[in-house]
Amino acid sequence: MLETILKQVGLTDKEIHVYTTLVEQRRLTPAKIAKATGLNRSSVYSIAKGLMRKDLVREDYAKKQIYLSALPPENLNNLIRKEERELKEKKDLIGNAISELQAININTTLSIPKISFVYEEDLLDYLYEQSPVWNESCLKYDGVWWGFQDHTFVENYKVWIDWFWATFAPKEILLKMFSNESSTEKTMKTKGYARRMVRPWNGGTDLTSTTWINGDYIVMITTRQRPHYLVQIHDKTLAHNMREMFKNIWENQQ
Repeated sequence: MLETILKQVGLTDKEIHVYTTLVEQRRLTPAKIAKATGLNRSSVYSIAKGLMRKDLVREDYAKKQIYLSALPPENLNNLIRKEERELKEKKDLIGNAISELQAININTTLSIPKISFVYEEDLLDYLYEQSPVWNESCLKYDGVWWGFQDHTFVENYKVWIDWFWATFAPKEILLKMFSNESSTEKTMKTKGYARRMVRPWNGGTDLTSTTWINGDYIVMITTRQRPHYLVQIHDKTLAHNMREMFKNIWENQQ
């Protein structure tokens, strides 16, 4: 049991043999330790040096003879104190490393897209909840909702569109989008939402989904088949490129 414990606190088999022999015999020469343990004399002295560094054994000289003796067993606590010092030094080093890494992170732009997926049963609520977030993000740039829109989105979420343009949208917010030719859009134009600018899409085929660029947000909505769903990507770099693309298309298709 004792040997197992001493191994667990960091002593080798040979160190345990020499140390326990000295604890039993109190004070011996390296030659007598070698005889008692079966180790050769040069090994005994080398092992003893290791035990001295651990503050478990001391070396005495008497009549030109070297003697080794075990220090009080309480000195085993020094092994823990050494580990505690080493642990503190590691903690200090890690603290310094964290500070250095944080300084690097502050000076480095790292764009990690945040993606949200919303099913049909939550989609209308999400439109209401997210509207102020989208507006705020748009206003950091040009205040425009860019993109294109499947007319079936208007058919299914007209109540939200009326709320947004009649009562909620700040006066600085504009919408510039392309959409399919449809009776739905013709009806919307009669409502007098002057800042909701929708142009007919002349791409040859109908748009079958909706994509908005709202500041740093890319919002994609499918409403042509059930279930409806929305995918949102919050990414400054991607949104910037798509916003510039839609802006260019809008300005060149007047």
